[in-house]
Amino acid sequence: MNLARRERLALCDLARAVGPNAPTRCGDWDATDLVTHLLVRERDPLGALGIAVGPLGALADRAMARRRATPYDELVERLRSPGITPYALPAVERLANTLEYLVHHEDLRRGQPHWTPRTLPPADLDRIWRLATVAGRMLVRPAGVPVRAVRSDTGAGATLRGGADPVVVSGPVVEVTLFLFGRSAVQDLTLDGPPDRVAAVRGADLGM
Repeated sequence: MNLARRERLALCDLARAVGPNAPTRCGDWDATDLVTHLLVRERDPLGALGIAVGPLGALADRAMARRRATPYDELVERLRSPGITPYALPAVERLANTLEYLVHHEDLRRGQPHWTPRTLPPADLDRIWRLATVAGRMLVRPAGVPVRAVRSDTGAGATLRGGADPVVVSGPVVEVTLFLFGRSAVQDLTLDGPPDRVAAVRGADLGM
């Protein structure tokens, strides 16, 4: 079972355990909002368009509101499978859902008291790193400064936005990934570089 599917199932297990009103680290969303967002993204083409295109966000809001009328446990069980959608294709699932479900699983995990970072297998970390450093080229654009990412377990680095004197974002693979997606609940992460550029990265609206 690929990492994207494992993260999906783990997220669903946790969503059932914590309940519909559990907080998350995805803005002011609760667990129900998170689950409905993922269902709309995969199963509602108009709602998914609203997720992807900011000015059409009302389409996503309406689609999520409709799904919230469904009992929470039923929503979670629907999310366990991508259904008859392109996301069921293994290649699409790996490319489009690995980071999506990793980040949202962590959003839910880290919204709960006493969470701790997970220890993932090296092969999973390598896949996350490859995807995150590709996506990161777009994710760091709002900062407007050169950025380089470095994983602390192996020392491997990747240039996300070229230029002299980059801000170097270094830390565990999952923490770097979450930071690139605009999450603040991260641990053991450091930003080094010219102070004004570090401030620009810290203050930027990173993510999608």
